[in-house]
Amino acid sequence: MDAENAVRAALDALGVAYEIIDIEPDFADTAAFCERYGIPPERSANAIVVASKGEPRRHACCLVLATTRLDVNHAVRRLLGVKKLSFAGAEETAALTGMMIGGVTPVALPDAIPIYVDARVMEPDWVVIGSGSRSSKIKLSPEFFRTAPHTTIVEGLAVES
Repeated sequence: MDAENAVRAALDALGVAYEIIDIEPDFADTAAFCERYGIPPERSANAIVVASKGEPRRHACCLVLATTRLDVNHAVRRLLGVKKLSFAGAEETAALTGMMIGGVTPVALPDAIPIYVDARVMEPDWVVIGSGSRSSKIKLSPEFFRTAPHTTIVEGLAVES
């Protein structure tokens, strides 16, 4: 099953109400997506995969609003308990998640990957997240993340851009 179908199956299995927004893959990156489809950046959430630099490699998926930036060097590093941390590259992200940058989502990830959601993501009544593919996005209530598997909501995971 491809990532996009796995994401939909996971949401359906959890009984989550969601809307699929079909998009052109060239507009999957957040700024282009928001501009092209009229979605306010404060309603668009980016899933970012991070990786520790030391062995054994540790990974996490972090979800932050497009109006903020992930606090990799402080908040995420502390959460993972590692000394050095960086953004996972496109190849590592794809190998780990089965998803391309621009389509990464915190849904249907391998169980070994913890998911951290910045508390600001929980404020709006809906947000748009990746779908597992660069061909669509998912609109849903952020309340889903309160009960999503392997997910922790974190105050201060991101800082204002």
